[in-house]
Amino acid sequence: MPPRHSPLPETLPTAVGLVIVGDEILSGKRADKHMAKVIELLSARGMQLAYADYVGDAPERITATLARAFASGDLVFSCGGIGATPDDHTRQCAGAALGRPLVLHPEAAALIRERMQDVAREQGLPYEPDRPDNQHRLNMGVFPEGAAIIPNPYNKIAGFSLGHVHFVPGFPVMAWPMIEWVLDTHYAGLHRRAAWVERSVVVYGAMESALVPLMERIERSHAGVKVFSLPSVDHPEHGRHIELGVKGDPAAAAPAYAELLQALQDQALPLGPELVRS
Repeated sequence: MPPRHSPLPETLPTAVGLVIVGDEILSGKRADKHMAKVIELLSARGMQLAYADYVGDAPERITATLARAFASGDLVFSCGGIGATPDDHTRQCAGAALGRPLVLHPEAAALIRERMQDVAREQGLPYEPDRPDNQHRLNMGVFPEGAAIIPNPYNKIAGFSLGHVHFVPGFPVMAWPMIEWVLDTHYAGLHRRAAWVERSVVVYGAMESALVPLMERIERSHAGVKVFSLPSVDHPEHGRHIELGVKGDPAAAAPAYAELLQALQDQALPLGPELVRS
């Protein structure tokens, strides 16, 4: 039976954030892979990441970071620190940020017990639920009161959700399918496949500051469209240049880009290839 989940707040979030927890990321022992993957998963659904926070295994910092996430009303994924070893603080900090006690979630506990039975069976050993190490494993199902679980297809050790903030393990093999499940189960209404496009052109010989008035004019004239510039000084193919473009709904982006391109041509600026991303 698939896990039950509590309804999320009725108000849908307007931004997506990411929290990465762990000293091993900030010390360089491990490279973060989550942000690139979350961007990929969101992009496949026509969504975008608005911000990312990295925080080490310091409870006061984790609590402050999560308090901001809860207060924001944003859709936020928190990766890491939900295990049951002394350096895992995320579950406790989520409770502290909301002022809620930690309780053993019955569905999470049932899944953990299923996992322990599976492992015992695979090893040809008897299942001993009262053994101290098995009792300790139940701590991974202790979440802030009111949490809903996120199923973990890899090993049944659930993550949890509190409002629009969703907590998954730090291991990519577990975290990524869990994030996909959250996006597809709770936020299908935010998916906008093929409803976003980015159009740009490579501009040579221009100063970025000289292009600012044009960028501001395009944004004023085309509601909902964002104008961007990405300068480069040592590109292997184009050398020093600026990638200048617009992004937004295809219907709105098309006339904005046409106006931008015409203005650049009117200034007789040397232009390179045009790019389209969706």
